[in-house]
Amino acid sequence: MLMNFYKDKKIAVALSGGVDSAVAAALLLEQGFAVTAFFLIMSQPDSAAEMDRAGSVADKLAIPLQLIDLSTEFKKKIIDYFCRSYLNGITPNPCIVCNQLIKCGVSASLTCPPADKLATGHYARISEDNKKRFRLLKGLDKAKDQSYFLCGLNQEQLGRLVFPLGEMTKKQVYERAKKLKLNSCHGRESQDICFLGRQSVADFLADRNSTIHRAGEIVDRAGRVLAEHQGLYHYTVGQRRGLGIPDVTPYYVLELDVAENRLIVGKEDDLWQKQFSVAKVNWISGVVPPLPATFMVKIRYRHPGAPAELNFIDDKLVVNFQESQRAVTPGQFAVFYDGDEVVGSGEIIK
Repeated sequence: MLMNFYKDKKIAVALSGGVDSAVAAALLLEQGFAVTAFFLIMSQPDSAAEMDRAGSVADKLAIPLQLIDLSTEFKKKIIDYFCRSYLNGITPNPCIVCNQLIKCGVSASLTCPPADKLATGHYARISEDNKKRFRLLKGLDKAKDQSYFLCGLNQEQLGRLVFPLGEMTKKQVYERAKKLKLNSCHGRESQDICFLGRQSVADFLADRNSTIHRAGEIVDRAGRVLAEHQGLYHYTVGQRRGLGIPDVTPYYVLELDVAENRLIVGKEDDLWQKQFSVAKVNWISGVVPPLPATFMVKIRYRHPGAPAELNFIDDKLVVNFQESQRAVTPGQFAVFYDGDEVVGSGEIIK
């Protein structure tokens, strides 16, 4: 339940055509807010179908729906970043960047005002501390928590955001959708990378860059040539499939050497490491906490998190795990947690 302070305020809801945003809008209506909705036109392959579903939800709830075309901004800020990352031998996380720059960035600036708040269907929570700072917290449903993908947000963005589903479980959301007869969106789940559609990452990249098919050597850590690759964009750290190197124990991708166009591989033990650096650091509070300090750190969305000390070394923020972690991947984001609270994040660098 939202604070009474926001009663009678106007809230714009980002409708995607899925069950989460539909229920979020319905909950806000039930709580007495003046609700409007908008649908973001980006680069979704099935954008027309999603738009129709969002329209059906808006009609069902009797709320106005605005279409906002952000396809140009989305290409410049998300798709170009996605392609550029792979060409540089790193594995991007477009969902985090999209939440920061598009969904809670450009769209928020276009809808607030006239709306007072922007609501989405994310499973996360926001609270305000006694210093008037906004805190980003995990969603109550630990299996669906999406706070990881919101790690790039700042105080200004959190101050105008509302997450109506933060205190709910996915099961409860489905039950509410069924009760409200929101059948057009019931059961739909958002994709990890919305703009891929049914394409693989490799096919998507190949369609946009004809020079990406550069064959090269697959080597072990000692530089011994083991096989040939058909383009580094096919691989990411920790990958086992598609290497074509027969051996008693499998090989895994350790590093993409773009400068030499070589894929460096090794064994399972080689994938584990304790320490790495991060760049593009974002502290949710806007203030660097006293360091060194120990936090729970997630190195990808499905990573369970592990305790690590954070400290600045030679002007770089260094993450030092208490125990080695598998497949630390450049381009992914390390997110720092203090209990349920997201303290900050940074992009993992080589």
